[in-house]
Amino acid sequence: MTSQPIPAARREAGAGRSQRRGTVPRILITTDYLRPGDEVDHYLRAHGHTAVHAPLVGRRGPEQLVAALGGIDAALVGHDPLTAQVLSEVPSLRAIVRTGVGYDSIDIVAAGKLGITVSNLPGINANAVAEYTLGLLLTAARRLVQSAAGVAAGRWPREDGHELRGATLGLIGYGAAARAVVPLARAFGMEVLCTTGVPEDERSDPSVRFVALPELLAASDYVSVHTALTDRTRGLLDASAFRRMKPTAVLVNTARGAVVDEQALAYAVRTGEIAAAALDVVSEEPLPADSPLRDVEAIVVFSHLAGQTAEARAAAGLEGAAEVVAALAGRPRFAVNAHLLPHAPTARVDG
Repeated sequence: MTSQPIPAARREAGAGRSQRRGTVPRILITTDYLRPGDEVDHYLRAHGHTAVHAPLVGRRGPEQLVAALGGIDAALVGHDPLTAQVLSEVPSLRAIVRTGVGYDSIDIVAAGKLGITVSNLPGINANAVAEYTLGLLLTAARRLVQSAAGVAAGRWPREDGHELRGATLGLIGYGAAARAVVPLARAFGMEVLCTTGVPEDERSDPSVRFVALPELLAASDYVSVHTALTDRTRGLLDASAFRRMKPTAVLVNTARGAVVDEQALAYAVRTGEIAAAALDVVSEEPLPADSPLRDVEAIVVFSHLAGQTAEARAAAGLEGAAEVVAALAGRPRFAVNAHLLPHAPTARVDG
């Protein structure tokens, strides 16, 4: 995420953040599935912290975020936009933990300058995302949404679908979720290609063929996005990328919406450059009424559900609470900005 300037006075104060003496640490929880009295609430209280619940519903402006973070020591958050400006106005904040993997909504550079630890939970929902990815592949291959919509409209559609067996799946990214997809795809008889920036010595799966992005796009029947959103990956799948793909290819995205150029995707599907897309994420959520993705029959958009299972949520809540406790004690396990902190604690950096 691009960092914004931070007032000099706030930069100087950042390195010295410490627990307010004689106070019980206050933990703001904005993740919408965590509730007062649940396991996470009890866990935090058992460790001497006070949980303050302010679930994010819809969009929350900077002023509302600043107000919610007033007097807060740490925050357990979903997709709240924690910008440099917001962070500069909450001097008590010492740690932020994302109850998920992506953290592009948090300005980690600004947080680091202010002495705020930012953590994510790598791999916490990998199995949920992997199963969901296969669900989207099947949904697209067998045109399940279109069939159900046709029946609801009084028709009885009987169009041919396609089998996954023998098809080629291209994975963009090789994080925990992508790695979890591999055995599921192989069980369906798919060949798996992958393009990734992961070092070669970490590409240990012999059932995956690692190739450059142009080759993956040209060879894949299904392209599934699993990469983080960075300056390099923003708009990665653009008009030129869709022109490289097969006219029968299907795009699946369970990562970040902004990896895909949505105008280019809508054009590619409408004109037959590719066959279809199944998207769990979009650039702006909820999907705006004027989105170019609307009214394109072969593009199906879901409401960011890939990691939303009861099992993954329970694990993320408790693991997030444990990371909050560890971070406030100066021992974060999953800090993504440890290298940016003025007095960086020993921490594992896992993006």
